[in-house]
Amino acid sequence: MTSQPALSPQDLMRAVDAQIAHVWMVRTFLKHCDESAEDEELASVHRDLYDFMLALGPALDADDGEAYVKMAKKKLRRLRRATELFQEIQPEVSGHMNFRMAAQSLQLAEEKIVQLLDAARKTA
Repeated sequence: MTSQPALSPQDLMRAVDAQIAHVWMVRTFLKHCDESAEDEELASVHRDLYDFMLALGPALDADDGEAYVKMAKKKLRRLRRATELFQEIQPEVSGHMNFRMAAQSLQLAEEKIVQLLDAARKTA
């Protein structure tokens, strides 16, 4: 069995950022849905997602992979909390396919981000 070579901080930043695109789309959907105006917990999900992504922006703009990875690890708890809350409240907010797919998309992106950051920890 051959192991994958460790990703450089730049490559890791790009891989995580590819998943952030999915998080961004879920966040945008939640921010602009009518349910968000009526449900404070749902609004907190899209705010936490935004805060997570906003924290990564300066390092991404500077093309600083090391700073990006460090900040992603530091703010990961916020992404996990938002994902967990959305998974919990989604059925009561709406059972519509859009909400179910948003919950699934967010969970898959969060899992991949965690996997990438965990792999980086193990090789550090």
